[in-house]
Amino acid sequence: MLSPIERLWWWIAKFMTFIVVPAYNEEKKIGRVIRDLFNHGFKNLVVVDDGSIDSTISEVKKTEAKLLRHLVNRGQGAALQTGDDYCIKNNADLVVHFDADGQFLAKDIVGAIEFMKSKNVDVLLGSRFLDNRSSTPFLKKYIILPVSRWINLMFTGVKLTDAHNGFRILNKKSLEKIQIIQDGMAHNSEIISQIKKYQLTFVEYPVEVIYHEYGQGIGGGFKILRDLVVGRFLE
Repeated sequence: MLSPIERLWWWIAKFMTFIVVPAYNEEKKIGRVIRDLFNHGFKNLVVVDDGSIDSTISEVKKTEAKLLRHLVNRGQGAALQTGDDYCIKNNADLVVHFDADGQFLAKDIVGAIEFMKSKNVDVLLGSRFLDNRSSTPFLKKYIILPVSRWINLMFTGVKLTDAHNGFRILNKKSLEKIQIIQDGMAHNSEIISQIKKYQLTFVEYPVEVIYHEYGQGIGGGFKILRDLVVGRFLE
């Protein structure tokens, strides 16, 4: 049982923590994801609809989550930056990036915040490979994700156990430094690159990833690589 001081700390932490949820055509799952986050005590939920053509917007409007909208589909990176900008304007202390497809569990946020605070770091990065809770598909686990780790190391110089995990937490300092330019999925490596550039401290933390669908495939990996190469030449 938490002491009164610990309960007060958690109340303040949850009040000043914003959850950014980028969503594209997630009408079947977004409502459940939002309810789970609310049920775990997080009140500042920001859903960025990225030009959905299904009923995602209608599902979000049934909840108390803040809804931001892109009129056209720009990509997850752009949706995250839109959410981050909103959080900066609203003086967030911590910002959690959290997927809309139900792959992550709200309960992991609680432990992640405690771990981040105990390590006194600027950024926490989720990893599905630091424990055995995630049942990662064979091809993804042994081919796609190892290649993505190598690509991430090549472009950022930072070695991670899970280079393309969408679960992360940014404190106010890192939130104001990191600017996501890559609209698509290459934003993962872009964020890591900026962590190194601005000498932000970070730690990896085990999170469970639940696979409802296959997700990012080999073709998506080539697109990420293309975006990273193009982005490097445009710097």
